[in-house]
Amino acid sequence: MASEKHSGSCFRTSIGGQALIEGILMRGPEQQAIVVRDKDGQLVEKVEKLRLIKDRYPILGWPLIRGTVNFLSSMVEGVKALMYSADFYPDEEPSEPSRLEQWMEKHISSKKLESLLIGFSVFLGVGLSLVLFLFLPTFLTGGLLHFFPDFPLWGRNLLEGLLKIVIFLAYLILCSKQKDIYRVFQYHGAEHKTIFCYERGLPLTVENVRDMPRHHPRCGTSFLFVVIFVSILFSSVVFGIWPITNVWLRTLVHLVLLPLVVGVTYEFIRWVGRHDNGLSRLLTAPGMWMQNFTTNEPEDGMIECAIRSLELVLPSQKGKDAW
Repeated sequence: MASEKHSGSCFRTSIGGQALIEGILMRGPEQQAIVVRDKDGQLVEKVEKLRLIKDRYPILGWPLIRGTVNFLSSMVEGVKALMYSADFYPDEEPSEPSRLEQWMEKHISSKKLESLLIGFSVFLGVGLSLVLFLFLPTFLTGGLLHFFPDFPLWGRNLLEGLLKIVIFLAYLILCSKQKDIYRVFQYHGAEHKTIFCYERGLPLTVENVRDMPRHHPRCGTSFLFVVIFVSILFSSVVFGIWPITNVWLRTLVHLVLLPLVVGVTYEFIRWVGRHDNGLSRLLTAPGMWMQNFTTNEPEDGMIECAIRSLELVLPSQKGKDAW
């Protein structure tokens, strides 16, 4: 975790980012930037103006609602950025396109095909998360009742929550062991370090950024862990009042509660992002610890990429990005 030396910050920015394949996406209050290092070692930049859906539909920017909206928006933009960065590193042994691929290229425009792929990727990502962290624990504990029909409901709620945490931790550890993912997590570390350096008002140099901590309280890893923890609290209260044992009905209740869980988590992350005290550090400690698996110490070239992507999204008006 971050050392005591770096625990404070005189400015909190709303700028956030995402690690890509040999690159970084940074999102500021006005625009977002993708910076990728290509195979020739050159930095390739792509800057886009932000079009926020809450500007057209203000209700989507309300507390508790904006969490789910921002989460889905970040997923879509993140998948698009990943696809863009992957184009710089195609397969070394290209194969002949299948009949389905040939038909799709012939009958579907490239723009529509890209939208379909993005939509499918987001659907697959959300679906996999639901299966691993919601459906699987519910079905496993449901199967337990067949062997221990007198098992207390509070015990099932507790076991279901513990299974969610264990599966999430196992998933992070498994991902961190993958060679290609290791480099992505190095870029993730570079992103955090660069944001910390900017928040401390230091010049954005490789030397300054390298000395920053790589664990950040507003990290997506922390967000997902808090989602799981909040879902455990909510389901324990709901199932404590309304003792549901049927697996399918419990799963349905989990799904209904999910938007509220994400909304509460988002507001919590906003709160800890604005405060640095004993309580905030205590509440963020588990999520910060989880970042040991999703962030690695970056190389200097990765830090250069992060610095450039951050510079491209700095607001025209100083302080506009204040959290």
